[in-house]
Amino acid sequence: MEWQIIIVLFGSFFLFLGLGVPISFAIGIASLLTVMMTLPFDAAIAVISQKMASGLDSFALLAIPFFILAGNIMNQGGIALRLIEFAKVLGGRLPGSLAHVNVLANMMFGAISGSAVASGAAVGGTMAPLQKKEGYDPAYSAAVNITSCPTGLLIPPSNTFIVYSLISGGTSIGALFLAGYIPGMIMGLGLMIVAAIIAKKRGYPVAAKPSTSVVIKKTLDALPALSLIIVIMGGIIGGIFTATEASAIAVVYTLLLAVVFYREVSIKQLPGIILESVVTTSIVLLLIGASMGMSWAMANADIPYMISDALLAVSENPLIILLIINLILLIVGIFMDMTPALLIFTPIFLPIAMDLGMDPVHFGIMMTFNLCIGICTPPVGSALFIGCSVGDVRIDKVIKPLLPFYAVLVLALMLVTFVPQVSLILPQLFLGY
Repeated sequence: MEWQIIIVLFGSFFLFLGLGVPISFAIGIASLLTVMMTLPFDAAIAVISQKMASGLDSFALLAIPFFILAGNIMNQGGIALRLIEFAKVLGGRLPGSLAHVNVLANMMFGAISGSAVASGAAVGGTMAPLQKKEGYDPAYSAAVNITSCPTGLLIPPSNTFIVYSLISGGTSIGALFLAGYIPGMIMGLGLMIVAAIIAKKRGYPVAAKPSTSVVIKKTLDALPALSLIIVIMGGIIGGIFTATEASAIAVVYTLLLAVVFYREVSIKQLPGIILESVVTTSIVLLLIGASMGMSWAMANADIPYMISDALLAVSENPLIILLIINLILLIVGIFMDMTPALLIFTPIFLPIAMDLGMDPVHFGIMMTFNLCIGICTPPVGSALFIGCSVGDVRIDKVIKPLLPFYAVLVLALMLVTFVPQVSLILPQLFLGY
């Protein structure tokens, strides 16, 4: 009976996805069909509806609409161009300097906006013409942009960590935010090393050294935007406000920055930005609610324990089990976007990881890093699509240039997986975690 439930749950879910059903509805219907195997129809609907509603009744979830709104204001506020100019100051003297500027700008803009797609579009859309003009291969430029735009999902503030905190039973958001810094920087540094090696072989140009006055000007232009991270993380670490309260402060800060300081957003544009944020928020929250129903259906059928027993039957070696989990997540990431994958597979794999002695913060970073790779891969990678679109490159042309970047991302994932202190040292240092 148990394996029949697993087949119904995941079989119907992937069937609906294959038929083009929106993922939130696919999750909800698959969960309902699964619960109906053990409960009458009326009771099944009541249970799933109740779990969806109760799953959204969380104070921590208030941070998501605020961070989405702050990110959308930033996207419209001329921030990307200022961060690109600042990145030129930081990475302009390295081989293939514009590729490094792309990576650094994605790290900064992604951290501020909290969106890989927004970062890839804003930074890549600006950098692609500049790189083409300097003689860079468009496929190489697109590969750099595609693989670096997800770095902002690890470098906080990140909505992904808020979702993980909720689904994992209340893991500290502040600890997750701090834990993401070093892995995010390792991800960016690894990409820059590969980009530099390729650029050196191909003889891509190095930018001219900027004057001191230019360095000072570009730094001062970017400083107000970068200060958002300092305000948010400083307040959380100092205990001045919670992560949820920090999200509201981020909205106020970005409004002042975009409307008053930079003057890139007018009052007339705000209703459109707010409406866009509402639509995005509703999609995310519907997905979370539906996933809560699926989580209950899986727990009710003891599916996590069955999968745990199956993994332990393969091997009792923690290293082997973590490798298998990573391999499964890498495959899942090929076919599923980050948020639904996080919502569906966290309840399955987190108990297994914790039984192995893995800290939930460490596991959250590992899982997020893994799924960041997934959004860069075909056929459904959102970063892949946006990177090819703004770079004006066909997907089949960019696959080969992506391979060395994929390789370094997988190596960095192994480092994050098997060296816990990479993720835990900052939460331990600043929060006593």
